[in-house]
Amino acid sequence: MDMDDVPTQQRNKLPDHLERQRTRVTCKADAPTHTQGFQYSGAFAAMGVDNSVSVEKFCNSFKIKINRLTEDDMEFDMIGVDASIANAFRRILIAEVPTMAIEKVFMVDNTSVIADEVLSHRLGLIPLDADPRLFDHISDDVPNERNTIVYKLHVSCEKGSQRLTVKSGQLEWLPEGSQLLMASAAQGEKQKTYTSFGQSQKNISGRSIGVKYKDITIARLGPGQAIELEAHAVKGVGKVHAKWSPVATAWYRMLPEVVLLKEIKDGEAEELVKKCPVNVFDIEDLGNGAKRAVVARPRACTLCRECVMGPTGEQVELRRVRDHFIFTIESTGALPPEVLFTEAVKILEEKCERVISELS
Repeated sequence: MDMDDVPTQQRNKLPDHLERQRTRVTCKADAPTHTQGFQYSGAFAAMGVDNSVSVEKFCNSFKIKINRLTEDDMEFDMIGVDASIANAFRRILIAEVPTMAIEKVFMVDNTSVIADEVLSHRLGLIPLDADPRLFDHISDDVPNERNTIVYKLHVSCEKGSQRLTVKSGQLEWLPEGSQLLMASAAQGEKQKTYTSFGQSQKNISGRSIGVKYKDITIARLGPGQAIELEAHAVKGVGKVHAKWSPVATAWYRMLPEVVLLKEIKDGEAEELVKKCPVNVFDIEDLGNGAKRAVVARPRACTLCRECVMGPTGEQVELRRVRDHFIFTIESTGALPPEVLFTEAVKILEEKCERVISELS
């Protein structure tokens, strides 16, 4: 405690340079520094600073601030968490939040130029407007109204007509289940279809279960070509196949912090503003023809590091706040983005409870 950079009056408080290392990542022209955090709880015990993790500390520091929310995407700030927690949410959103997607396709007729397998793959990637929370995971391969959604597609292009574009909106929902008959039954037995629905799915969902986007091109048919098929959608998760992933993308970045170490004026200020491709800096008029550079939009910084190169490099410092993340979720349409995040929270909570029970 006799070191020059640790005055006695700052007991229980870290010096500025150590506090920056603990809470910031500094991005220099060649590479970032201080990228690894201080995980050890007693790292600053000699200075009277407790670096341990506790529920009380987390509750006091954790915040979520929503910056943008639309039908398909949202951006929010997640403050007071470690990168491992933010990454856990990202991975859960991509791979573990369940959705409904077409899994089985029963081809009746396909005379288009697209092979059956390719056509089935294209159908599987079409986002469905179906709430997965209303359905169960299919088990024992017994499709019923609680685990399977059935769609029908029957289109043809008449001879002598123009080419026909088949769109996703032409998929017809069959709330009563499959209409395709299985192999002929024995005499006296009722012919069965490929599903065993006990009731109409209209009673379960309360609304039509279609596709999210009706203008996705499935195929193009020439004169005399036709497609007739039945598609069965089931519940699944993205780690099994990407068609079940509920997000187009989910990503985060640490909050940018741009600091001017010295006042940059006149010609140098104009040069700095021109350097930045995303307009982080702006010019402030000081009067009498004098002007200086100011940091106007730090959140827009993409870490291109143009500003820390050249003559102004010594006067600008780029940082990232270690526990503040700008999180973006883009939904494919099955669930709103804010619901996707709450579902991810529930899944992480279940994982934690499972670990606690196994340990105990």
